[in-house]
Parts: sequence; structure tokens; C-alpha cells
Amino acid sequence: MEAPFLLDEYRARLRALRRRRSLRGGENPYLELMTLLVGAPPGHSSALDLAERRRELASLFSWAVPNAPALEVLAAHAPLVECGAGMGYWAALLRARGVDVLAYDAAPPGRSSKNEYHRAAREPWTKVHRLSSVVAARRHRERTLVLCWPPYDDDGASHSVLKAYRGDTLIYIGEPDEGATGSVRFQRELRLNWTPGQAVDLPRWPRLRDTLMIYRRNVERRPHLERDHCFECKRFIPTGAIGRCDWCFERRPSALALQVGRHRVEYLQEMLDALPAEQRSAVERSPDRIR
Repeated sequence: MEAPFLLDEYRARLRALRRRRSLRGGENPYLELMTLLVGAPPGHSSALDLAERRRELASLFSWAVPNAPALEVLAAHAPLVECGAGMGYWAALLRARGVDVLAYDAAPPGRSSKNEYHRAAREPWTKVHRLSSVVAARRHRERTLVLCWPPYDDDGASHSVLKAYRGDTLIYIGEPDEGATGSVRFQRELRLNWTPGQAVDLPRWPRLRDTLMIYRRNVERRPHLERDHCFECKRFIPTGAIGRCDWCFERRPSALALQVGRHRVEYLQEMLDALPAEQRSAVERSPDRIR
């Protein structure tokens, strides 16, 4: 199918889904739409603008795409408590399978909500209770904690939640190690005090490594001793910061820098020169550019 016709098919399906308010057992329309796009011939990628399509679908559904193996693993570890549930898409699919899951979000999406990650101006796919993730995790030690794509620049969405949780099992859905999900301190806490178990590969957008990972709490807790240093001058910088300190940045500016959440991402000239022309143009025209 040629890219324009594929895009028309995608948009028609998406319009129909936006009018839906619930899901039936066995349905997974997010996976179907993502497969339609990602399965297109390589030459169609730029015409389809997969990065924009991903943001569009994530706003309506979830930042990670569920599949049957992942849902089966989650069901086997019920009862569950999902913190930062967003649109409640994973919870809706689980409930359609008869799984016991509680879903919480500090700002459940909706017409009057200011949820910056889900701007679809519609209600969640299932009931999502309004409560901070830290409070919800602390209340439900008897349930398996589920964290799906917590932002890497927000300690409160991952590390603080894990610190508040008193149970022994975590299911983390995101990128392994220090990727696009989970703060630096969250990843350190996992390495120090949790043991990884089963892992399930998820459907992946280009350049992402989405995985469902099961962790068990270690019996003995070890303290955090590692601190972050500026890459250049080696001075201490706030935990979770990325790259160079402000002093080095001001004295020896990089060729280009973007503000990503609370972090600054710097590009050396050789890094910019190595980018494909289209990607470099997008970076240079980014509204997040600070230099």
C-alpha cells in the first residue's frame, strides 16, 4: 500500500477509535495501528512521520504498546496497582481479561485535565483514580506495583514511587538501564536493591527498546553512594543531571543545546554533522533549542 493510502487508512481507523469509550475482551487497537504503520516498507517512514504518529497514539492510548505475552505475565502477578496509569489503556485490557488491577494517576486525562502526556481531550479507557503515585504505592503493598514508561526526568514518577512501595514485586515497563524511561536514581535503586527476573520484549517503535521487566526486592538493602559528576570538570552536579555543569556550559558552549524536561542535551559540532540532513534540520528548528 502506498504511503498516502496507508495514512488515509490509519486516520480513518483512528477517527473511529476516538469515538470509542471502552474496549472488548481480546481487542488491542493500539497494537493494530502501530503494526500498520511500522510494518510499512522502509521508504514510507518519512512520509508517514512515525515520530509524530507515535506521539499521537501515545496521547490516546499509552507510551508503551502492550502485546499478549506482556498481558499474560501481568495477569500472572495480579493483583496489581498501576501508578501513573495515564489513559488506563493497559488497565482496560487487563480488566477485559478479568484481571484485578487498580489504576491511579495524579491527573487522570479528560476534557478539563492538564495531563501533559495525554492531551486527547477524552476520558480514560477505564476507571483511573485521582491520586499521587507515591500515596497509591504506599497504600497497596499487597499488590504488584506496575510502572509504565515513567519519564526519565521526573524522580517523582519512578524513584519516589519505588521508595514509597513496601511490596516485593515490581513490573517495570520501559527501556532497560538508563534509556528514555525511569530517572537515574530509579535505575540505580533497581541495580542496588532489586533482582531482575523475567523480561518480555514489547512492540517497538524505531530506536526504542521497550521491554516488560519483573523485579524482586532484595532481602538486604544497600544505600546509594554514587554521585554524579560533570563530564568535563568533574565537579558534583545534582543527581540525575546529564552532561556538563552550567559553569562548563557557559565557558565552553556546545554547537547546539536543547532543553529536554529539566535536562540540557548538548550537541558537539561533529555530532550535528553526523546527523542525517532531515534530522539535523529538525534539531536546529526545535522549539526546545536554547543555543
